[in-house]
Order: sequence, then C-alpha cells, then structure tokens
Amino acid sequence: MLGLLAPGTRREFLTVGALSALGLGLPGLLKATSPSNTKPKKNCILLFLLGGPPQHSTWDPKPNLPAEMRCPFGPTATATPGIQIGSLFPQLAKQTEKLCFLRAVSTGDNAHSSSGYAMMTGVPHNPLNAENVSKGAPNDWPTIGGLVRKLRGDSAGLPASVRLPHHIYNTDQSVWPGQDAGFLGKRADPWLFKCEPASPRFQIPEFTLGADVPTNRMLDRQSLLNRMEAGFLNHDQSYGQNTTQAFDLLTSASARKAFELEREPVRLREKYGTHQVGQSCLLARRLIEAGVSLVQVNWYRGADEPPDNPCWDSHTDEANRLKSVLAPTLDQALSALLIDLEDRGLLDDTMVVTMAEFGRTPKFNNRAGRDHWGNVFSIALAGGGVQGGRAIGSSDAQGAQPKDGRVGPADVTATILHGLGHAPDTEIHDALNRPVPASRGEVIRGVW
Repeated sequence: MLGLLAPGTRREFLTVGALSALGLGLPGLLKATSPSNTKPKKNCILLFLLGGPPQHSTWDPKPNLPAEMRCPFGPTATATPGIQIGSLFPQLAKQTEKLCFLRAVSTGDNAHSSSGYAMMTGVPHNPLNAENVSKGAPNDWPTIGGLVRKLRGDSAGLPASVRLPHHIYNTDQSVWPGQDAGFLGKRADPWLFKCEPASPRFQIPEFTLGADVPTNRMLDRQSLLNRMEAGFLNHDQSYGQNTTQAFDLLTSASARKAFELEREPVRLREKYGTHQVGQSCLLARRLIEAGVSLVQVNWYRGADEPPDNPCWDSHTDEANRLKSVLAPTLDQALSALLIDLEDRGLLDDTMVVTMAEFGRTPKFNNRAGRDHWGNVFSIALAGGGVQGGRAIGSSDAQGAQPKDGRVGPADVTATILHGLGHAPDTEIHDALNRPVPASRGEVIRGVW
C-alpha cells in the first residue's frame, strides 16, 4: 500500500504507524513544531460565540426601538458613565472599565461558514454568503492561531496556539473553513483538544498514558523509536521534531499539569460556572500560564443543544434562550475570567477577545427570533493593554448598519496581532512561497 502513496504521504503514514505501534495515541498532535522558542510577552484568549449573538441584547442596546426590534430586557447602566449594555449581563456591567466595545464591525456576509472564515482569518471568503463550504484554496488563509504559531513558535512543551473544547461545525456536521493554518501548512496548525472540561472525569486523551505504559516503559519505547528514526526516517527532519515534542508532552509534568483543573479551588471553579464554557475559560487561563500564546475557546456545541437554535444561533424563541442559557453563561464565565486574570497579575499581558461570525437582524422574525446579520455587529476586547471603558464606532438607530467607525475582519486581525506584539504587515509566505503580509488590515484606533 505504501508504494501507492506520495513520498510525503508515506512519511506521514510511517509516523502515525510507528507511534501507534509504540502505544502512543498522538497522531493529531504530531503535525507541528515551529522553529523558534522565543515567546513575546503578550498573549490572547479568544472566546468565539458560535452562532452569532444579537448586538441589540448584548453590547449595543437600542432601548427606543419599536417592540418588533427592541430587546425585551432593555439596557443597564455600567461602571462606565455613558456606556450601556444588555441588562442580562449584570456582572460584566461592573467590569466595563476593563472592556472596549467595537460597535461597528461588519463582514457583509450572512452565512455562518463564510462569515466565520472572515472573522477567524481576517480575509473575506470567496464567494460571500456561502454556507456549508469546505476548506481549501482559494479559501486557505491561516486562522489567527495559525499566524501566531508561525510567528512565535512553541515553548514550554506546549504549542503556541490551542483550540478547545471542539472545532466549529454546522448542523449538517460540515466543518467551517478558517480554523487551521491554511497555506502555512500543518506545522502551524493550532492544536485542537476535543474535551469536556466540566465533566467529572475530565481528561485530555492525548496526554494520558495507558495503564500498561508506565513512564519508564515509555522512555524505553522512545529509545527504540530513535533507533528506528536513525535507521530509515532520518531524511525527514520534521519526523524527529514531531516525535520529540510528543514525548516531551507525555513526560513533562508542567505541560500535563496545565490540564489538571482539579488543582483549582472548588470555589474558583464555581465562579467560572460548572458548565463547559466556564470551565473551558478556566482551562484557557491555565494554558496561558503554562506558556501557550493564544487559546481559542469555542462556545461548546453539546449534544443537548436545540436543533432549531443551537448555541447563539437564535432563529427561534430568542428571549427565552438569552435569559435562561446564553446570557447568564457568558456573563458568569467572561466576568470570572477577567477578574481571575487581574487577580493573578495576568490581565495586563493577556488580551481577551469576545467575538462571533456575525450578529442578528434588527427585526424579530415570525418565530420570535432573529436571523443572520453580517452588516453590523459588536465584539468586546479587554486586557493586554486594551483601553477599557470605551465604545468605538457606532451603528445606526436600528442597529442595522454601521454609522461611523466601521471596521472589518482584517482590522480585527491586525489589531489582535498588534496587541500580541506583531506588526500586521509582518511577512509570511503563501502556498507559492510569495511574500504576503500577515494582515492587510489597519490597527483600530482607540483600542490601545
């Protein structure tokens, strides 16, 4: 069978096969190590609100709209005079001196997959408004985590970029493009840890040795693997790097410790919330402490999500979903994360970005929900030097179009890169080895 495979494919096959024979279930982790171990100071936790939250009920309330457009819960005053947010966020209302709201973000795209691609890469999908699309050229720009991993390299036995607790996919199970390193190649892919951090017996399978593989036995297997590599795979330099990192992960107490949520005080875990979103945010904080540069936390799409309005995709019964599930979960988890980072002296060096693929329509539909809307929506930034207590840009009176200060996905990406210490025009190379800037956007004025 190997004779039918291309040389690169044969090497990958041998890598996976050799590791499987040694009892190490890590094929998904062995795709990458970056060349540099230099770690700049700033880091990022990106909370992606899968489905698209309504701007009217979150960061851009419009209390004077007619009933068919107005959020039924109204706005609330915040710790920042002149700034209101939705009243379903009482804890975050006390934290607005840390928060910077961008109220005129626009993709012009109303499809989850393609608008999500734009927000995660900073590049418009071709074509716009394309749902259930597959990854691949021409839509193979690297996700922000891929850019960070390429520019920074890995350190401390962990990759520079991580995604958890699941990748993003549509109801038909199609996986959105824009979640991997694209043309940068698999060596820059953010690692994906599929997990349920709120589960009582939470484990990361990739870091768990089987009961029949004690550490000393694994080290003997590493010696055997090194001899195999020297004998017939030494022409593939990445193979040695990948397997070395895999063994480092399994034997590094500090790397494995980052995933041990049970080390956290019960009281703190409860502050984050005992739901998957809250515990994922807590895990993200631990990974930042352990040396990961960027952690993307995707709003968890569990098996119990309703099929007609999963996650933030509130096509039906929006008010009840917001009040009973969505807003309380986000309010608790994000507020706890900001306070925890500040208490640990990490907030100044850790940017927290809360965003989604788009917002929701100004008018309710006939199912008491709102539909997709990429014309204008809001995101929130905090930490990492972000100037809080402000709102940048504005939407029109209906929350339907940008009024002033419009920014696009490229500008959001450029702003995140800038906050992490990387110039947006830093040169990377595309699939044809042509030099291109990491982002063609502009750093958003007023954020820093």
